[in-house]
Amino acid sequence: MPGQVIAGHAKWEEDCTKCHKRFDKAAQTTLCLDCHKDVRKDVEQKHGSHGRFKEQRECKECHTEHKGRAENIAPITEQTFNHEQSDFPLKGAHADAKKVECKSCHKPKTKYREAPLDCYSCHKKDDKHKEKAGVACANCHTDRSWKDVRFDHDKTRYKLRNKHAEIACKDCHANDRYKDTPMDCYSCHKKDDKHKGKAGVACTDCHTDRSWKDVRFDHDRTRYKLRNKHATIACKDCHANDRYKDTPTDCYACHKKDDKHKGQEGTTCSECHDDRSWKKAPFDHNKSRFPLMGRHAATECKKCHLTPAFKDTPMECFSCHKKDDKHKGAYGEKCETCHGESDWKTITFDHDLHSKYPLRGRHNTTTCDSCHKGHLYKDKTPTDCYACHKKDDKHKGRYSEKCERCHTERNWKVLLFEHDRDTSYPLKGYHRKTKCDSCHKSTLYKDKTPTDCYACHKKDDIHRSTFGEKCEKCHGEQNWKTVAFNHDQDTKYPLVGKHRTTTCESCHTGQLYRDKTPTTCHGCHKNDDVHRRKLGTECQDCHNVRDWKIWDFDHNVRTRFKLDGGHKGLDCYACHSERMDKKVVASSACISCHTKDDKHEGSFGSQCDRCHETTVWKTIKPGTGTFRRR
Repeated sequence: MPGQVIAGHAKWEEDCTKCHKRFDKAAQTTLCLDCHKDVRKDVEQKHGSHGRFKEQRECKECHTEHKGRAENIAPITEQTFNHEQSDFPLKGAHADAKKVECKSCHKPKTKYREAPLDCYSCHKKDDKHKEKAGVACANCHTDRSWKDVRFDHDKTRYKLRNKHAEIACKDCHANDRYKDTPMDCYSCHKKDDKHKGKAGVACTDCHTDRSWKDVRFDHDRTRYKLRNKHATIACKDCHANDRYKDTPTDCYACHKKDDKHKGQEGTTCSECHDDRSWKKAPFDHNKSRFPLMGRHAATECKKCHLTPAFKDTPMECFSCHKKDDKHKGAYGEKCETCHGESDWKTITFDHDLHSKYPLRGRHNTTTCDSCHKGHLYKDKTPTDCYACHKKDDKHKGRYSEKCERCHTERNWKVLLFEHDRDTSYPLKGYHRKTKCDSCHKSTLYKDKTPTDCYACHKKDDIHRSTFGEKCEKCHGEQNWKTVAFNHDQDTKYPLVGKHRTTTCESCHTGQLYRDKTPTTCHGCHKNDDVHRRKLGTECQDCHNVRDWKIWDFDHNVRTRFKLDGGHKGLDCYACHSERMDKKVVASSACISCHTKDDKHEGSFGSQCDRCHETTVWKTIKPGTGTFRRR
């Protein structure tokens, strides 16, 4: 018989049929469940840790018998048990082993499966409501935190909105009293009533639950509708001491203290002022003897009316603008002769009509004082260009004083001078975009400026004169980098394949093109020779100029040694192991490569091919005669 069973099964140890059915191993689990009826019930009803397995399992997979009386055939500990497999998965604070130990819920001398699943069984001692809110704790609390409440107040007769949704429960439910809590505002907010009951107890007539200070009282339903600025001021500004009845509705009753006119203009403020802005008076000045036009219409009243007494204010320009007269009275006091109300600086004086010098081009936008110094316009002002622009003459008088020969009034920098027409050196290509001072130094244009390329571009000559000073042989005026040099026609080395797209300096180092540049492949590609000269230096025998990696070499055609059999797949270096100068010359005798393979140690000579083939070394050709070993 196998080993002893555990103490709990010991009384059936002699009766094997209690747990086993002869020749039917599959019946063992059914026999287990016949005894363990509580487990069978869990499996059938899909409850508990046994009922939650995704697939049906055999009892013996977890519980193995016949290992002795003291063997623990249910080796599950508090640390290894997966509570997710039970009817009560641990979530939130329950899952924190530091806060909640197993023994907190599973009491001694009771089965683990008998632990209660409802909150109140464990948390009765924590119920601060003393069962006044029932025992279904989960209706309000969560397992994340006892203080994390999720009760939906909207399911009651009093839905929480705005500020009410932010306050603590105890602010309304004092002493944990949840039933029969009053729902009218005044029951809670009597202490907040600044009106002391004078405005009644229906707080919602004026206040909202968004903010106590957010008042929604509709003033338009009274005899005084609030408009503009009145709609933005605080109630107490008009209703002092919370007095809402018999408040005066005329302006002067409130704004007497604001009357800068001290009653001189009467008490009907609305004739000049409105409720949009106290400072923006809608008084129609055009109905007075001085209609406001242009800039006057935007001027503050106090600029002209220096005292609150608006009467007897002078109306002529000079009385206000004497301080602004830069002519110092030279043109009299009739400012309106030249100036208008639209803009002091906009002058109605017509230079073309009233002077002998019509203004054209940039002169038309120049300020008067640029030409008329000291605002003295009657003085004789010169009309020739040089009188004003002598300081601007960068030519220092070399082109006389007739500026208009090259310059115009439209723009000083726009020149009438045409280089192609007026000189013997037409400007083409990039020269047309080049600034004058790039070629004409110190603005001395009459000096003889050289016209050959090298005179200006010597500093740009990266060839260091190796090609002479005739830059135009290769370069053009359109673009310095666009070269007209034709390598195929002008040299003995036509560029084909990859050479055609290679940069010049890749072959011509140091940009010294006349130095003897090698034309052999190995001359340039010595560093690229991965064969290390084992295949010679005649690169073109295998490679071509189209692509370095594309091979043209055919061993069967180009040599006297045909590659077949085992030779066909060999690496080149297997035979070509020594450096060659130019041409590849390798022995075609078998023994030159296969000395180390000669098992006969030379006793059959060096003509291996008499017996061996290139296909397989071990395959021996039938003899055609006899020969003697040496």
